[in-house]
Amino acid sequence: MSLMSFIENAGEKLIGKAAPPPPASPPPAQKPDVAALNAKAGEAIAKYVQSQNLSVQSLDVRYDGATKTVTVSGVVPDQATKEKVVLCCGNVAAVAKVDDQLSVAQPSAQTSAFYEVKSGDTLSKIAEAVYGDSKAYMRIFEANRPMLSDPNRIYPGQKLRVPPKAT
Repeated sequence: MSLMSFIENAGEKLIGKAAPPPPASPPPAQKPDVAALNAKAGEAIAKYVQSQNLSVQSLDVRYDGATKTVTVSGVVPDQATKEKVVLCCGNVAAVAKVDDQLSVAQPSAQTSAFYEVKSGDTLSKIAEAVYGDSKAYMRIFEANRPMLSDPNRIYPGQKLRVPPKAT
């Protein structure tokens, strides 16, 4: 159980899609239903996690727009899946923090480091910095599948899993 920070203006655009043009005569001013908007955002993030084919039993995703925090819970089979689910939730525009409440069925002491992509980064550059070998970029790519579909498509502000250096 942990709280992880993300850059809120980077990531998948799942929350607050473009609104339709206003009608010719605007309706009387209404307060937005914040609870409904938060629920809709949570549902969109949960749907995104599910679209990545990550195995999560009893997945529950809640979004708090006031703090830009996602709380995610459920049971995942292993540490790698847990890390991927947290990244799916955090690499979404309008999310600044993820409150990880996931349980792991097969706990492992080995965890990945996380790397925040900077402008000009490539997976090869990251692999060189982390492992001392630019050719190890596929290790980082594979650790972030299925969220990454192409090793050349990363963006500044995105967080990536970086598995420990092989010994």
